[in-house]
Amino acid sequence: MRKRRAEKRFVKPDPKYNDVLVSKFINYMMLDGKKSVTRNMVYDSFEIIEQRTKKPALEVFQKAIQNVSPMVEVRSRRVGGATYQVPMEVRPQRRTSLAMRWIKNYSRDRKDKSMALKLAAELIAASQGEGSSVKKKEDTHRMAEANKAFAHFKW
Repeated sequence: MRKRRAEKRFVKPDPKYNDVLVSKFINYMMLDGKKSVTRNMVYDSFEIIEQRTKKPALEVFQKAIQNVSPMVEVRSRRVGGATYQVPMEVRPQRRTSLAMRWIKNYSRDRKDKSMALKLAAELIAASQGEGSSVKKKEDTHRMAEANKAFAHFKW
């Protein structure tokens, strides 16, 4: 066996909230390896969340990730010259990484002054079950539901 599975790297928890999920999210948001800039931006957005919602930011963040995480997704599967969209369950790790990716992308698309404000707005919306990232999750679930007929092509 020549190719073996990549080793799992473990992320250290972030210094302020002592949470691994926040640390992973900071790494996701980072551009050009500027971690300190990203960390400050994420912490600023957490402060904005606390001011607007009067709830702990970590709680709002975790609820947002939970609300955006998809349970099922469709994957392309080629069977005899035809490509089918086969609904499959999403692994827990991929679930959180998809949620983080969607939150990152849709917060960047928002209209607001700073990235901290954009991120705070998207996280608050996601924690309340609203916003573009939650809509993306619902669209993914709808696609899986529509292609339920091809579920027997699972591999």
